[in-house]
Amino acid sequence: MQERTRGAEHNRRPCKYGPSQVAELTAVRESELGVFLDAETGNTNDDILLHRVQQTAPVKIGDRVRVFLYLDPKRRLTASMRTPRMREGQVARLRVINVTKEGAFLDVGAERGIFLPYAGMRGRPQIGETVWAKLYTDKSGRLAVTMEVEDELRRASRPAENVRVGDRLKGTVYNITERGVFLFTEERYIAFIDHHEIPKRPRVGETVEMRVTYLREDGRLNASLRPPKEVARLEDADHILTLLKNHDGKMPYSDATSSEVIQDRFHISKAAFKRALGRLLKEGLIEQRDGWTYLSEENKKS
Repeated sequence: MQERTRGAEHNRRPCKYGPSQVAELTAVRESELGVFLDAETGNTNDDILLHRVQQTAPVKIGDRVRVFLYLDPKRRLTASMRTPRMREGQVARLRVINVTKEGAFLDVGAERGIFLPYAGMRGRPQIGETVWAKLYTDKSGRLAVTMEVEDELRRASRPAENVRVGDRLKGTVYNITERGVFLFTEERYIAFIDHHEIPKRPRVGETVEMRVTYLREDGRLNASLRPPKEVARLEDADHILTLLKNHDGKMPYSDATSSEVIQDRFHISKAAFKRALGRLLKEGLIEQRDGWTYLSEENKKS
């Protein structure tokens, strides 16, 4: 017995399968729980259980079965016939099902979520959100996902056609940079929104409605989340009036304030800020002195 055991150990091959892999394995024996699949190590102790509840169709001894491998609660390698609904290299919108210190897990339709490493994140996705992601195999041979999908979406996109300035389109944010936000529209157009055109910063994965502001020669779009200038001027002016009324009728900002401060405080461009101030000055609602803006005396009384 000892000689046979030593012989089996000597002939044992390292296991080439691990969690978060898709493999095609052979059913070699049955049990009350289901069937065991050959792990191809030369040792039956390494056989992988395919539980009956993880079978999408009956499995017989000798069948070759395509399965998704994962670790059960006791850290044992386990199989399921519920494999990912997407292929490696494919991009799709996936739901975030868990978040950890190391990354997150996204739902690809398999028995377990697929790991999204921290390094592959765009922004900080939260449970329940849906984000653009790509399925790939990492250096260890395991399936993983990344939100770095710029190249794939560019190849999947098409030039904007029959679009005019002022049209409204819906798109999903797939990346945010210091310059602004990149979106992929329902029509498969790529759109860019400068940070000056964003009143409130969206989250990666969020779907927003945008207004087309420019048609680029390369077929992409520039857009805005702000209303047209005349409407924005009214809204910005109302916002400034509200701020003044809530701060004793004065604020340390004027048309001489830097664009950086205006963007940080009001989330609009300096040009938009000056347009709003100009309207209020013209209507006699405000006045400016020494770099400050004040409610006019008449407006204070009203």
